[in-house]
Amino acid sequence: MLYYLFSYLDQMFDFPGAGVFRYISFRASAATILSLFIAAFYGKPIISKLQNLQVGESIRDLGLKGQLEKKGTPTMGGFIILASLMIPVLLFAKLENVYIILLITATLWTTLIGFIDDYIKVFKKDKEGLKGTFKVIGQIGLGLIVGLTLFYNDNVKVREYVNGQAVDIDKLTTTVPFLKGNELDYTFLSSFFPESLAWVPYVFICIFIITAVSNAANITDGIDGLAAGTSAIIGLTLAIFAYLSGNQVFAEYLNIMLLPNTGEVVIFCAAFLGACIGFLWYNAYPAQVFMGDTGSLMLGSVIATLALILRKELMIPVMCGIFLAENISVILQVGYFKYQKRKKGLEYAKNNRLFLMSPLHHHFQKKGYHEAKIVTRFWIVAIVLAVVSIVTLKLR
Repeated sequence: MLYYLFSYLDQMFDFPGAGVFRYISFRASAATILSLFIAAFYGKPIISKLQNLQVGESIRDLGLKGQLEKKGTPTMGGFIILASLMIPVLLFAKLENVYIILLITATLWTTLIGFIDDYIKVFKKDKEGLKGTFKVIGQIGLGLIVGLTLFYNDNVKVREYVNGQAVDIDKLTTTVPFLKGNELDYTFLSSFFPESLAWVPYVFICIFIITAVSNAANITDGIDGLAAGTSAIIGLTLAIFAYLSGNQVFAEYLNIMLLPNTGEVVIFCAAFLGACIGFLWYNAYPAQVFMGDTGSLMLGSVIATLALILRKELMIPVMCGIFLAENISVILQVGYFKYQKRKKGLEYAKNNRLFLMSPLHHHFQKKGYHEAKIVTRFWIVAIVLAVVSIVTLKLR
């Protein structure tokens, strides 16, 4: 909104300093600072309100050190992230931009799903929360919205450079990391479907990615600061990709796809980064508030949507390696348990697990590592993976 106000003042009255709002770098910096300010200064009143409403976390005893001490810690802290993300975006981004509309939709959509889940857990005293089926239906709905928009919207464009000229190519083209000819066109999948259903394979890919990353972020949110810190690192990485892909000079120099209109995505990523870091002020060990599903489902869906918009979804296994490891650890643990139970019986399966506990961060807690050390080391791994992801721009 401020963007439109100062653009008007600049055009009509040549208002001093108003022209600076034309620059993405300025608006991204302002969005980061404002999101940090909102999270840091308004986080405390939100936490107090949650405490007054007795929105406390119910802890299931898993035998982890320090676990029961967290009982009663306010949850639904995802509202801190929501406020510190949405306000800067609404103030500094171009709200008619198709990508900003998609990202706002993804944010509000999955925040609502997470809130319903937390509400059932806290106020209805049902530890299971919202049934998994309904969560998945909600994620499928978001996948449909994102996939169909990217497939049909005329403002979604992908370009590449041929003899120094930017040429439009199929909008379903994506980036394949580490390969020299690092482009993949999904349209070959559409050839297996009637023309009226050509959208089906791409939309299915979007649904799968959004569901997988959203649930992986939810699983990662198990110890203080892990999900928020990891998401901040991924958000910064995506901001770099958005800036380079949306800038004609950098896109040509790096020989990467030019994605018109994705410059505005930098504003969203900047606010996302500030919101995650600001939330860490209260969520770092020992946590004063938990984000709950209100925050964790939203973080994952936003990251997935950003990756799809920036044509970096095939880079998710590297860029979101922490999420992937946490998710796979659960899958392997459950699969190995069922296999051992079928082959050697229940008692043997209980005493011979693949991990001491899953997700992976609980395995290290069982091994005696302090959760603050686990989180810090996971962040270090996330930073290394972020650097590797950025290096793929030239390493082919």
